[in-house]
Amino acid sequence: MKRKSWAEARRRAAPAPPALKRTRGAAPRAAAAEGQRRQLLPAGPEICLRIADRLYFAILCQKPKSGAANTHYFCIDDELVYENFYADFGPLNLAMVYRYCCKLNKKLKSFSLTKKKIIHYTGLDQKKQANAAFLIGSYAIIYLRESPEDVYRLILAGSVSYLPFRDASFGTCSFHLTLLDCFHAINKALQYGFLDFSTFDVNEYEHYERAENGDFNWIIPNKFIAFSGPHSRSKIENGYPHHAPEAYFPYFRQHKVTTIIRLNKKLYDAKRFTDAGFEHFDLFFADGSTPSDTIVKTFLNICENAEGVIAVHCKAGLGRTGTLIACYIMKHYRMTAAETIAWIRINRPGSVIGPQQHFLMDKQAELWTEGDIFRAKLKGNHKIAVTRILSGVDDISINNTRNRRSIQKDIELYSDDDETNCLTQGDKLRALKSRRQAKAPAASPLSWFLAMLVSTLCSIVIWWIICGSLLPSLLFCLDGLRT
Repeated sequence: MKRKSWAEARRRAAPAPPALKRTRGAAPRAAAAEGQRRQLLPAGPEICLRIADRLYFAILCQKPKSGAANTHYFCIDDELVYENFYADFGPLNLAMVYRYCCKLNKKLKSFSLTKKKIIHYTGLDQKKQANAAFLIGSYAIIYLRESPEDVYRLILAGSVSYLPFRDASFGTCSFHLTLLDCFHAINKALQYGFLDFSTFDVNEYEHYERAENGDFNWIIPNKFIAFSGPHSRSKIENGYPHHAPEAYFPYFRQHKVTTIIRLNKKLYDAKRFTDAGFEHFDLFFADGSTPSDTIVKTFLNICENAEGVIAVHCKAGLGRTGTLIACYIMKHYRMTAAETIAWIRINRPGSVIGPQQHFLMDKQAELWTEGDIFRAKLKGNHKIAVTRILSGVDDISINNTRNRRSIQKDIELYSDDDETNCLTQGDKLRALKSRRQAKAPAASPLSWFLAMLVSTLCSIVIWWIICGSLLPSLLFCLDGLRT
C-alpha cells in the first residue's frame, strides 16, 4: 500500500475550535501536487491519504495487522453508527462528531503513540466510507483550520468517490447532499458560533434526543430548539412515547425558551403553554408538504420578534420543523439551502424531507434578498425597533386582522382530519425512531460464552469458600452445642 502526502505537514492541533482561520497553498503548487498525487496513488481500492503531520485516512480491503512499530490503525465503522429511518445513512450526528474528535485528539496526544502514524481506516462499504470521510474532514476543519474546499479536494484524491447523503423519506431519492455541503455546514457553524466543542455537552445531547426523554435538539444555541410534538397527555402510541406539554416546562424555563410554534394539527390545548408563561403560535400545514409564503413570512416575523429561545415542533419535529428553521438560517446567515439542510441534519438526523429540500433550494435567492433588506434596515437606522422590521415586506404583521385572516385561509386549505384517521409521515418517523433507540445490542456468542464461564467460576469460588471454611466451623459449633 502506497502513501502519498497531499499537503505540507501541519502541526496545529488545538483543544477547541477557535475563530475560523483558513490556510491555502499557492495555486500552482497545489495543481502540481494534485497531478503528482494522482500518479502515485495505487490503481486498486486501497489508498492512504495524509491529512496532517502524523494523521492519515485510508480505505483498505481488509483489516490491517496490529503491532506495527511505527503505525497505529483505528476504525470507527462499527463504533459510531448512523441510525437510519429508511434508506438514509448519514451524516453522523453532532455527538458522534464530538466523540470522534475527542478520540482522535487523545490518540494524537498519547505518549505511547508519539512516534507513530495515526491512520483512521475504513473498509469497502461505501456508506461507511462517506461517514468516515465526513468525520475526519470535520476534524480537519474544526481543529486543523482547513478550508472545506481543501479538505474535500484531499479526500477525493486518486479519483475516490463517495456516496452522497439522502433524506429520510421512503422511496426514490431526488436530492443529494454532498460531503462538501456538510464540510461547508461545519465551517459556517464555527464561523457563526453554532458549534463550540469547548462548551458542548455530549451527554445532554444524547439524553434529550432520545424519544423517551423528549426527543429534541438544539439547532442554533440560544435561539432554536426542534422537538417532537407534545400530546394532550403522556402515553405510548404506535411504539412512540408522547409527552404532555408540562414535561418540557422545566428544561424550557431553565434555557430561556419564551416562544412555542406548532406546525401540526392540535393535539394539546395551547393554553397549557400560555398559562405557564410561554407565547404560543399555530402555523399549521400538512405533514410532508411545504409552507405557503404567508406561513414562511409569519414564522420569520415571530422569530425576529421573540425575546428568548424559540421551540418549534410539528408531529415528529423533522420535516416541517426543519424546513421553517432552515428558512430563518438562510435569511439571517446567508447559508445555502444545502449547507443549511446539512447543519440541521447533523444536529437532528432525518430533518427536511422529500419536496421540502427542493422548496428550500427554490427559496434561497428570495430569502437571501430579504435578509439583505433586513440587515440594511438595521444598519441604516440603529434606533429602529426590531419589531418594526419585518420579513422584507412592510405590510406583513402577525397581529393585524388582514394577516390573521390570510393565515386562517391558508390553514383551511388543509384539514386536521387529514392527519387524524391515518398514519402520516410524522407518525411513521417517530415510531421508527423510538423502535431503533429501544434496540439493545445483541450479545455475540463469544460474549455469551465468556459471561457464562465467569459466572460458573464465581459460583465455584463461592461454594468453595462456604464449604471450605464456613461449613466446617458451623458444624463444629453445632457439635459443641450438642455436647
